[in-house]
Amino acid sequence: MENNRRKPNIVFILADDMGSWALGSSGNREIRTPHLDRLADQGIRFDHFFCTSPVCSPARASILTGRIPSQHGVHDWIRSGNVNRSGLSEEVRQQPMFADERIAIDYLAGQPTYTELLAEAGYACALSGKWHLGNNAVPRKGFERWFSIARGGCSYMKPDIVEHGEVQIVDGYVTDLITEHALQFLDELGGQDAPFYLSVHYTAPHSPWDRSEHPESYLSLYDDCPFDSVPELPLHPNQAQTAPHGEGERRKELLRGYYASITAMDDGIGQIIDRLEERGLREQTLIVFMGDNGMNMGHHGIWGKGNGTFPLNMYDTSVKVPAIFSHPGVIPTGRVREELLSQYDVFPTLLDYAGLSNPEQDRLPGRSFYDLLQGQAGAGRDDIVIYDEYGPVRMIRTREWKYVHRYPYGPHELYDLQDDPNEEVNRAGDPPCQMVLEALRLRLGEWFGQYAIPGKEGIAAPVTGFGQLNSLAPGITEGAAFKPLVK
Repeated sequence: MENNRRKPNIVFILADDMGSWALGSSGNREIRTPHLDRLADQGIRFDHFFCTSPVCSPARASILTGRIPSQHGVHDWIRSGNVNRSGLSEEVRQQPMFADERIAIDYLAGQPTYTELLAEAGYACALSGKWHLGNNAVPRKGFERWFSIARGGCSYMKPDIVEHGEVQIVDGYVTDLITEHALQFLDELGGQDAPFYLSVHYTAPHSPWDRSEHPESYLSLYDDCPFDSVPELPLHPNQAQTAPHGEGERRKELLRGYYASITAMDDGIGQIIDRLEERGLREQTLIVFMGDNGMNMGHHGIWGKGNGTFPLNMYDTSVKVPAIFSHPGVIPTGRVREELLSQYDVFPTLLDYAGLSNPEQDRLPGRSFYDLLQGQAGAGRDDIVIYDEYGPVRMIRTREWKYVHRYPYGPHELYDLQDDPNEEVNRAGDPPCQMVLEALRLRLGEWFGQYAIPGKEGIAAPVTGFGQLNSLAPGITEGAAFKPLVK
């Protein structure tokens, strides 16, 4: 049942591969994010916010549906099913990045999203930016206005974009294009009587990070940066070929591109905030900023997120994301919250914030944190536990411990986060820790047993981190659904 609170506008800004450490307000003194820092000052920043899976498509599916990957069936980044190959122009079809495309697949078919529920309640919904949940050329899930990316990642300077249902390779910095369309949608939506929901899904700071991919005005800001904010470590022995990496000057070039892409995105976010203020909409609008998954840029010797290694990893740098919520006059300002929260909590929270009932409540693992956004103490959150998964790799994390279980044979990991916050010493084999390990393993199994759906769960799926090729559906073998390991 709806309550009588006035329905706020919602602007949901999502970054791509942005670690929680890559934010000025989180303590990084080298990166320049003045507008995000301003947004944090004007709201609440959550310091322990976790993705549901440390790779883009599963995490994005979980944000929208409130379901874990073992409920919605997206277990890796979507490599095939983004567009209909036969519908591409000859010029576009010959591009190497479309080699795996065949038939467009709606990976969320039949699964309710909060955007659909918002639309049913009278919200006008628009998307500017990355979708990456299949069939990217067609507006879906409650969205009326749609400017998207044809696949997932793309060139920054020559992106493959979707506009009016057509895929084109265009000249233009993709971050600016996403911002421009977001501003256009704001102008259109802000003049209507209905509340609006705007998704702004940047591709930044996803690779590529080469100098040719970003404007010099942003790169030059970091020409003299020592990048002391990122550890310089030997390459992890399990490093996978899923992200660029390097040492010495190559390391600095990659970090320069990563930081520059974030600052460019930050400028776009500043324009969005300014436009809301210019139109007199800021006090009526909740702004959310979040990352889809974490990112290692040398942390633990890894370049990449959960698929930066094989076996896939669950380090905090892979699973923690930045999260800021700001709404003047409604959400307290200048606060940093320490509660453990997950992306599967976003679905119920946004519905709660909009004053809407949650018809999926009994089937979803998440819980609304609207109380925290009101500045309340967060009673009953002392025993909150976070769960993550990436194919057959599952994680349970409390404030004190993290346990990672890899089906079927391991290796497993156990970290004492109180004494070892950087997760450097695996205690899984230590006899004094066996009672803790067994208790966490039991709790992990019970939780996934409660929510996982047979046929969609990832416990035995051959996920390698090199992409999903098809949905998990009757008649499609798991082996045919995922790209094999690339040596």
